[in-house]
Amino acid sequence: MKFGLMMECDYREGRTQSEAFGEAFTTAASAEEWGFDGVWLAERHFAPPGSGRAIPSVVASPLIFATAIAARTSTIRVGTAVLVLPLGHPVRMAEEVATLDNISQGRLDLGIGRSGFPWAYDGYNIPYSESRERFMEYYQVMKLAWTEERFSYQGEYYNFQDVCLVPKPCQQPHPPLRYAASTRETFADMGRLGIPIFAGLGGSGVSDLAEAISEYREAWKEAGHPGEGDVILRVGIYVAEDMGRAVTEPHESTMSYYNRIRQGLIQTATSFGGERRVQRAERLANMTYEDAMEDRLIYGTPDFVAQRLEEWRDLLGLSGVIMEPNVGGTISPELLDTSARLFGQEVAPRFR
Repeated sequence: MKFGLMMECDYREGRTQSEAFGEAFTTAASAEEWGFDGVWLAERHFAPPGSGRAIPSVVASPLIFATAIAARTSTIRVGTAVLVLPLGHPVRMAEEVATLDNISQGRLDLGIGRSGFPWAYDGYNIPYSESRERFMEYYQVMKLAWTEERFSYQGEYYNFQDVCLVPKPCQQPHPPLRYAASTRETFADMGRLGIPIFAGLGGSGVSDLAEAISEYREAWKEAGHPGEGDVILRVGIYVAEDMGRAVTEPHESTMSYYNRIRQGLIQTATSFGGERRVQRAERLANMTYEDAMEDRLIYGTPDFVAQRLEEWRDLLGLSGVIMEPNVGGTISPELLDTSARLFGQEVAPRFR
């Protein structure tokens, strides 16, 4: 299995933006030293400290961030998790992705998606209701731009005639693509398209996720794609030398995260997702920390974390795991460094 480190690039209360950037660059360099295969950058918009919307972050432009990380490292892969496609321009984005892929000498992995945060679309004056259709057109345009010497495209949102993209990506035919599947129908959609996926446990437990992944693989096979699909799990992981610290140290931050997610679902339910978001919010309201520890998170000693990962790898058929080290965004940098180091040096090697 491959192991990545998720980077939200936290913008903490009482810290400056400059300190947030510095902390992120230090984390990326340390991840390479600790043996992670890759770092993965989120994309966050309009969520300053205290907003209550999401984890406060300075990573509004993940491709620029990734370029800086690529220049500061030598072997670790750099990925986006995820690049929110409908907020940009497909040809411009194709150019920037290809440029970064060349700068990093083929170390780029491209996670793509639509985002579950409607306020990001509000800030860009793009209707969230159009996000699915815009995403599909955007995806088609980028692939044409990377793989054809010249291309033309006519759709509802984008139209291009005889465009020649320069540069083309370093990796052929393009950087590895991976979609962030969150809603149940998305799993089957991505299976039909033959796209590797990220799967997460933010809104459901591991048994529900197993069912969704099964639908992804069934759709993959029915569409005639070779193999059985490719799934990487994004999961909150916290590692400490003893079980007591592993449980208590991330407790407050973790529960604040689920509370923010619940509030966000309620606030946006009338405009996006309706009853489905209300039901998700109700499940989160009734969820205890112990419930989350049982089937949404992996917190524990190196031995415990390795054992649980092995169980979930076999249950879900995983090709990799991305460690989300700071669920809630308020765990101190010192504790995070210890947790990530223990994972990279004591857990990941057991699977190689």
